[in-house]
Amino acid sequence: MLARTQTGWVAEQLRAHGVEVSIEVIGTRGDERRDVPIAAIGGDGVFVRELEQALLDGRIDAAVHSLKDMPTAETSGLVLAGIPARATPFDALVGRTAGRLEDLPSGARVGTSSIRRVVQLKSLRPDVEVVPLRGNVDTRLRKLDAGEYDALILAAAGLERLGLEQRITQLLEPPVFWPAVAQGALAVQVRAVDATAINAVSFVDDDATHAAALAERSMLSSLAGGCLAPIGGWARIGDHGGLTLGGCVLDVDARSGVVSSITAEESSPREALRTEAAALGVVVAQRLIAQGAETMLTHMRTKIA
Repeated sequence: MLARTQTGWVAEQLRAHGVEVSIEVIGTRGDERRDVPIAAIGGDGVFVRELEQALLDGRIDAAVHSLKDMPTAETSGLVLAGIPARATPFDALVGRTAGRLEDLPSGARVGTSSIRRVVQLKSLRPDVEVVPLRGNVDTRLRKLDAGEYDALILAAAGLERLGLEQRITQLLEPPVFWPAVAQGALAVQVRAVDATAINAVSFVDDDATHAAALAERSMLSSLAGGCLAPIGGWARIGDHGGLTLGGCVLDVDARSGVVSSITAEESSPREALRTEAAALGVVVAQRLIAQGAETMLTHMRTKIA
């Protein structure tokens, strides 16, 4: 449901600019296998591979993705031509009785399957029980309301796009709780040789979101963490045009974590801002590595292998 809602929103933006759009629904392994952790299905790209193949085969001209689900290495022959304005990038607590993380009773059952969320939750509340959770947003909320969980941790953006923002009882924000890289951002992918599609999709591209996503994804790529690793990041444009990026790498046993942030110099032209964004991601990744991130990531790879 969320994927269709997101695709429908992009389609409406394009139609508003005179672009003729029809929607084709394509299932992915990530959508079909909701009974097992994502890492067990195939890891990075599990929500995008079928869509990318449809693009390469010429069955569709554009694909809409949640950018946080996309591998940082672009698929040959395809480009991200548009990144629309970002929704709320943070995670959200949806509580059934207690509305805030600090108010959950000891032993409360909290639903999430994200390694990044689990690590941060256990570091803040080691006394709660983390219970695996898959399925679409409606299914997750029904399980919460039925009493199977005391709280859920979900992406705020997904709830907002489905008109369910009233279910959010607490936003979980940095530096206490870091979101996934590119969380809250959509991406429209097209064939690299399709100038018509590239031009059409440019209507939905947002400069600030595109730059922020580039910075975050550059950091993730430099850490070689993959989109399922316990790595968080958040970049944003300040009031004076400067780009700020913060990032964290978390230990999978929730023993410790390292955090780094840096602010880029101001730059207003689109090309300069995006070039600077990619470089900024590399700098923050290097700072994280200097603080011990590589040891944590090695530990993570060993732990989940």
